Amino acid sequence: MEIKKYKSSLNIFDTQRAIKFIKDEFIGCLSEKLNLRRVTAPLFVYPETGLNDNLNGYERPVKFDVASLNKEVEIVQSLAKWKRYGLAKYNFSMHEGLYTDMNAIRRDEKVDFMHSVYVDQWDWEKVISEADRTLDYLKETVKDIYSCIKEVNEKVSSKFKIKNCDLPDDIYFISTAELEKLYPTLTRKERENKICSLYKAVFLYQIGWPLEDGASHDGRAADYDDWNLNGDILLWYDLYEIAFELSSMGIRVDKSSLIKQLTQKNELNKVNNEYCRWIMEDKVPLSIGGGIGQSRLCMYMLCKAHIGEVQVSVWDKQEVEELKKQNIYLL
Repeated sequence: MEIKKYKSSLNIFDTQRAIKFIKDEFIGCLSEKLNLRRVTAPLFVYPETGLNDNLNGYERPVKFDVASLNKEVEIVQSLAKWKRYGLAKYNFSMHEGLYTDMNAIRRDEKVDFMHSVYVDQWDWEKVISEADRTLDYLKETVKDIYSCIKEVNEKVSSKFKIKNCDLPDDIYFISTAELEKLYPTLTRKERENKICSLYKAVFLYQIGWPLEDGASHDGRAADYDDWNLNGDILLWYDLYEIAFELSSMGIRVDKSSLIKQLTQKNELNKVNNEYCRWIMEDKVPLSIGGGIGQSRLCMYMLCKAHIGEVQVSVWDKQEVEELKKQNIYLL
């Protein structure tokens, strides 16, 4: 996508200061709102544990062999499953949770102005009860996260004198089925753009099950989010006039929803991996969790045109030179 007459509000050094400020302020707010404590998490896992995130099912994890163990490991694509294991391992109490800094490599990502092969996000997970497995509980958690986004966005604007995107007081909730009924002739992405242009901050929920046209709104792994109790936080990005996804989250599968979703995706063989057995044998707690993109959040709050302005990754050299002509300088 192209923009006209772009000029960053901050130079490289002030950008680095702002990145640190955003990360410190946001995680402080989030950990307080959701009652989370920081833990250290793995960069790689054994494939046979089933702990790696399969994402949409076609992405290839980066693998390497550990010579001294004579074993192969995979770099995590996210910590969606490991976090639930972490709650049990560290014996978190009811309505307590963890967060961690997740770094991943997604080799099959189609890189562009907001996608990189390097992914950095806060992964968080929290113990909940059976009674909490409701849309109301999910929505209240979304409201807490959104309040942190809005609060830090305003602090950034004030401290660094940036006219960033104005956010409404409240986030708007809509299901994928409701969105389909509103805009049946639009593509999935066009629907997101349309609803975000109207409400500026949207939580689009229930992603995974097929819609009326026979396909799901977006791909979701069958073994972590409950497709009836999950969703994405989308914000309207003035710079490009698009819906900007900041977070994917949800209440995690219980035994019943795990079997239903594995059956839907013809993946019942996964029920025998270690992670799924933990769920079936009640060895991990019921939980809610998600991922919040660190670079995405910084890009949004600093009104950057390219994610490479707030993180270091690899890009096509010719593209880098073309971006310079548009006053877009990558780190």
